[in-house]
Amino acid sequence: MPVYEKHGHRLMGKVKIMKFKRSACIEPMYFEIPFLERFAAAKEDGFDYVEFWSWTDKDLKAVRKAAEAAEIGICGFNGDAELSLIDPQHNDEYLQFLESSIAAAKTVGALSLTIHSNGLGEGGKVICDYRDLSDTVKTCNMFDMLKRCAELAEKNDIRLNLEGLNIITDHVGNYLVNTQVAAEMCRLIGSDKLNILYDVYHMQLNEGNLCNTIAQYVDVIGHVHVADCPGRHEPGTGEIHYPRIYQALADSNYQGIVGYELMPETTTAKAVEKIMSIV
Repeated sequence: MPVYEKHGHRLMGKVKIMKFKRSACIEPMYFEIPFLERFAAAKEDGFDYVEFWSWTDKDLKAVRKAAEAAEIGICGFNGDAELSLIDPQHNDEYLQFLESSIAAAKTVGALSLTIHSNGLGEGGKVICDYRDLSDTVKTCNMFDMLKRCAELAEKNDIRLNLEGLNIITDHVGNYLVNTQVAAEMCRLIGSDKLNILYDVYHMQLNEGNLCNTIAQYVDVIGHVHVADCPGRHEPGTGEIHYPRIYQALADSNYQGIVGYELMPETTTAKAVEKIMSIV
C-alpha cells in the first residue's frame, strides 16, 4: 500500500504519491443521524470538508455554527436549483438565483458553488430536456451565461464548478454530458473562478477513459467527485479501480478537494472504512 503524505506530493521511485483533502457529501452520507450532527461526525471520521446539495432548505446560521463547532470546512453546494443555463428564458432569473446562492455561500463560509446545464428537481431528476431547442441555442446560451456567471464569481471572490451529469441512470435528458465540452468552455472563458467538477462516477457511465481525461483537463478541474459504478456506492464496490484514479490525479498534480458524493451500500460507517482504506 502506498504511503500518503499529509501535504503536497513526492516521488517514491517513479510513483508520485499524494494525500488529497477529502470532503463528505452529507446529504446521502451520515443519513443515520440528524443533518446538523453530520458535520462533527464527518470531522471525527477524518474528512477535511463537508458539502451538500441544496441550501434553500437549510438554516444557514445553524449550518455555519455546526461547521465551526466541528472545526470542519464547507467546500460547497449547488448554486442553481431548478434553473437552466441552456434555456434563454431562464437567463435573468438564473443570475438572480446565483447571486442569492453566492450570498448563502458567504453566510456559511463555503468555498464554491456547483452549477449545471439543466435545472434539477426532486432526486436530481432533469426537469426539462429542451428537445424543442437546437444544440446551437443550448450551447451558445450556456457559453454566454457561463461568462456572466464567471463575472459574478470574480466580483464576489468565489469559485464555480460546472458539472456534467450521467444520462444513463440518474439524470436522463441532461445536456452537458462530457468533460471536453465543459473544459473547453471554461478554457475559452479563461476565468480562474470558473472550473469543472469532474465526477468520476458520472463520467465512467457517459464516456469512460477516466485517467486520460484527468490528465488532459486537470488544468480546469476545480473539484472531483467520487462514487463507484454501478450503484453509486463507495469505492471498492463496483468496477472503477480507484487507486489508479487517485494516482492519475497525483500524477497530474491535482491540488483540489476529492469529494465523496455517494450512497453508502449499507451504513455510512462501512462506507467510510472503505474510503479511508484506499486514500
